[in-house]
Amino acid sequence: MRNIYFVLIIVFCGASVHAQPVQPGTWRAELLREEGLPIVFNFDLNYEKGKPYIYIRNATERLEVRNINAIGDSVLIDLPFFESAFFLKKQEDGSLQGEWRKGTTKGLSIMPMVAVPNRSDRFISGAAPTEKITGKWEMTILRPDGSPRPAIAQFLQKGSRLTGTIIAPSGDYRYLEGIVRGDSLFLSTFDGSHAYVFSARIKSATEIEGGRFYSGPTHVEEFSAIRNENAQLPLDGIGVYLKPDAPALDFSFPDLDGKIVSIRDARFQNKVVVIQLMGSWCPNCMDETNFLSKYYSKNKSRGVEVVSLAYEYSTDLTRSRNSLRKFQQRFQVGYPMLITGVTSSDTLRTEKTLPQLTPIKVFPSTIFVGKDGTIKKVHSGFFGPATGEAYTNYVAEFEATINKLLTE
Repeated sequence: MRNIYFVLIIVFCGASVHAQPVQPGTWRAELLREEGLPIVFNFDLNYEKGKPYIYIRNATERLEVRNINAIGDSVLIDLPFFESAFFLKKQEDGSLQGEWRKGTTKGLSIMPMVAVPNRSDRFISGAAPTEKITGKWEMTILRPDGSPRPAIAQFLQKGSRLTGTIIAPSGDYRYLEGIVRGDSLFLSTFDGSHAYVFSARIKSATEIEGGRFYSGPTHVEEFSAIRNENAQLPLDGIGVYLKPDAPALDFSFPDLDGKIVSIRDARFQNKVVVIQLMGSWCPNCMDETNFLSKYYSKNKSRGVEVVSLAYEYSTDLTRSRNSLRKFQQRFQVGYPMLITGVTSSDTLRTEKTLPQLTPIKVFPSTIFVGKDGTIKKVHSGFFGPATGEAYTNYVAEFEATINKLLTE
């Protein structure tokens, strides 16, 4: 799979741009699931010095994509995060058709794609909303096997326009955008990894029923929700802890240039160290990397260091390096990003990399190490900027933890 994906990228990126110009403006894109249901999103396409670039739009977020190349009527849009790209061809009517291809643990995921210019709508409008659902909702999402998992939905409705996010114990579903049409809601998002659509019936001002959550080519789950402004998530199930009588923290892994970096290196001694457990496949890790990179740039002079330990989709070093390099370049990461060589799905991933801890449950997770080199705290999960107050609270807790450790 790695060879298929990266050979195609190299072929396109090594070519000069001769295609007819693609029309600038706002586009509506559809990723078609196997049963034909479209996962919809919008992007803005513009030109700078004759070179096209796009912004993928999800509510207030704009994800910039600059690596766009073409041969004849074929267009490659290589997304700057994840192993993710659009392979498209320009049609006579000006639309683009082709595929979205994304690397996964099992190989290459492919979804047919159609993009149409001059379409700013995400979902087709219709009857006026019967209810206003702005606020916090306690959700129950049913896995395919019928087992429930808790979540919280945060909605902001202005007229028929609906935005918000959904927060699970392990993280959030990032920026959702859609509409309320009559007694129904529709939301979607696409960020290069997440490709989601939510639909449901608004039974009343306090109850949502008949929900369907569609993800990627085939996955679907049911959900329902009740309004609850005091809803709280159970977080005990994702906790990671330091084992009693755990050995001293000790690891060494290669960085993206192949240099071995150890927690015993001089740069980490007598410093407060933040260890990010992440993967380049993980959208919440993308948001945390954005936060950590900016924080490190502003605070490294205070005696703070950061290091990422990456758990990737495969043990292929080249594939992992190429995917992580996207994160490094996108967010101008100035701290080491290390490749553990252990996959995110490995049931022994903790024992093989950080035997001091109980099993790692979710990505990202964050380890805080004091100046004496011992683990002081482990935080599981990450609530990104789409969550509003939850993100603000996370940042405040993170900064308070660092400030406390710097005084010890």
